Amino acid sequence: MLFNSLSFIVFLAIVLVLYYLKLLNWTNKKRMLLFVSYVFYGLWNPPLVILLWISTMVDWIAGNKLAKEENQKNRNLWLLLSMSINLGFLAFFKYGNFFLENFTAMVNSIDIYYHPQKMDIILPMGISFYTFQTMSYTIDMYNRKTQPAKTFLDFALYVTFFPQLVAGPIVRAGDLISQFYEEKRATINQFIWGLFLFTIGLFEKVVLADTLLSKTADDVFGAGKILNSLDSWIGTLAFSGQIFFDFAGYSTCAIGIALMLGMVLPDNFRYPYAALGFSDLWKRWHITLSSWLKDYLYIPLGGNRYGVTRMYAALMITMLLGGLWHGAAWTFVVWGGLHGTYLILERLQRQYLPFKITTKNGIFLAFLTFTCVNITWVFFRAREFSTAWNMIKSMFFINTTGEKILQSFDIIKVLTIISLMFLCHWFMRNTSLKEVSLKTSPWALGIIWAFMFLLIAIAQGSGEQFIYFQF
Repeated sequence: MLFNSLSFIVFLAIVLVLYYLKLLNWTNKKRMLLFVSYVFYGLWNPPLVILLWISTMVDWIAGNKLAKEENQKNRNLWLLLSMSINLGFLAFFKYGNFFLENFTAMVNSIDIYYHPQKMDIILPMGISFYTFQTMSYTIDMYNRKTQPAKTFLDFALYVTFFPQLVAGPIVRAGDLISQFYEEKRATINQFIWGLFLFTIGLFEKVVLADTLLSKTADDVFGAGKILNSLDSWIGTLAFSGQIFFDFAGYSTCAIGIALMLGMVLPDNFRYPYAALGFSDLWKRWHITLSSWLKDYLYIPLGGNRYGVTRMYAALMITMLLGGLWHGAAWTFVVWGGLHGTYLILERLQRQYLPFKITTKNGIFLAFLTFTCVNITWVFFRAREFSTAWNMIKSMFFINTTGEKILQSFDIIKVLTIISLMFLCHWFMRNTSLKEVSLKTSPWALGIIWAFMFLLIAIAQGSGEQFIYFQF
């Protein structure tokens, strides 16, 4: 079930009515939320709910054992059990064919004839997200950084809470489970603000990502031919805007829905295209994933505690695995490797060529960062290395005979939207939507809200799934 569908609007309305019925006590409301979360997920493919059940049961048991067990060897075994099952599911369902294809290519390269039939594996929606979320619980329990959930119901709802189940934000146990202990009811202001955020998220997805940008990006990356420099840049910029509005739109919807239920989810985006460098970028883009990778991968690998060489190695490994987390293809690994390279070069620049960031050079640095990010998006979006490489060569004028496929209207449209997006991020980089809204007239907010709703109704959308559902 997609947020950008009429069926979900009906679903959400029913959930809200049931949630605010005075006939249900808090425990029954939580049971209702757990049930509708399973329904929400199961409508894609009911049998895949079993994976959620297994992950929930395994980590509930492992978490309770880790809370009580004092023997370090036994604690290690319980953590190993949790990680093995969760990562095993992730490896099989998401990377099974990827591993098989690469193993086949490797053995064939040494003249061993081996051509197995491709496995028919269905990728469970959101498996990367809920796997990381439930793993964080057992890892934190192992490190004694959090308390065990009071009841199985609270823990199961933490794993499956439908607003953020499929594409995040990835929430830590300490931030969400404790919210289930006492009854939550949104205030009038919270409910209205949550509904406003939900509208903004739908506007970003339906109008900006799907209606205005996706076709241009699809046309360029699906052209199957060498394009000229302008078309290559415009297609890349279109995808850059599309993936931001698509993913930020989902996160904004999730935060808004949770707020209508009286729950608070963490921010996942803070105007990332105004980042001053790549360390700043990853504090603004997919914040809950980058913090997860930092806490559960980068720091355990050594972080910056064991010298420069170890730090750079940990940084690169983290970004390579972060790239692979996004998809089972080497293009995603290259995307992660480029970000790792950028981060290392940034640290070298700060060490050997430091400079002071001012208002004048800040926007230039943000534009330079944004340009470098767009280069990485080529590998993220392209399905084949040949497509990505041809795009890169065209963007840097190495291909001089590329074809033109975009119309002038498409070029102007994309340049206008992306320019406005970049400027919006720049002027909003040190504030928040909430702070701006408090300084804005309610009449102006009402007009903006009505305008967004009108454009959503006009665009309607084709019910395209969110990009990050495939991850």
